[in-house]
Amino acid sequence: MPDEERQNPENLNDSGVPVGEPGETDGATGQEGGENATEAAEQQEAPSRRRRERAGGRSGRSGAAVAELEPPTEPPPPPRLYDQFKNEIVPAMIREFNYRNPMEVPRLQKIVLNIGVGEALTNGRAMEAAGQDLTVISGQKPIVTRARRSIAGFKIRQGNAIGTAVTLRGARMYHFLDRLVNTALPRIRDFRGLARRGLDGRGNFSIGIREQIIFPEIDYNQIDRIRGLQVTITTTAKNDTEAIRLLELYGMPFIKDTPRDTPGDTAEA
Repeated sequence: MPDEERQNPENLNDSGVPVGEPGETDGATGQEGGENATEAAEQQEAPSRRRRERAGGRSGRSGAAVAELEPPTEPPPPPRLYDQFKNEIVPAMIREFNYRNPMEVPRLQKIVLNIGVGEALTNGRAMEAAGQDLTVISGQKPIVTRARRSIAGFKIRQGNAIGTAVTLRGARMYHFLDRLVNTALPRIRDFRGLARRGLDGRGNFSIGIREQIIFPEIDYNQIDRIRGLQVTITTTAKNDTEAIRLLELYGMPFIKDTPRDTPGDTAEA
């Protein structure tokens, strides 16, 4: 009889798995193991969840910053000098020169800024620095001018980069002229006015400036050296008299018309 009990215990089911109290203990152990596994998984997911939350916060802040930097919906105001041309200069020119049609009144066509960089043949970074200065001054990316032919005396070969230039038209032209007349020219040392000999006889006026730092946009600590530039104002005037009067109405500070200009009365800094 004891042998039969040992061979067929009552706490075994048909499949041979123990039942009763031992089975209940194993179930509790399995439940505790499941809870431990769940806690471990949560601990592993916590750092990644925190990283996602931080990333979401950064993206939210960046989105808010982008929203703040959105351009205004209203268009920018027209140039001040253009309004002055239509309202004041055109009537004044018609009265003085007796034009039959307002379209005969001379007007600005373009403004060309040019910087000659002869040192670019030996200094590779000079052209880049000059281009950056011209970009800051004009608000437009300049082009690189190259030699059209070889000149042995200057050690220049055809195609060498020798300067940089930019052409302004439209609103940028009027904005630049406004800054030139009212801000840059008064900053020239010992400035006495512009000489009238800068005209070419066909209504175009050229100004030579020795220092680009007269423009307030240029940071003196950011430039590599002092450079000069040439400003050429092209108008539709038929002669120098009309061009001079047009530029005077724009506020260009010319010196008095004397028989002979003195060497000191120039626009060069």
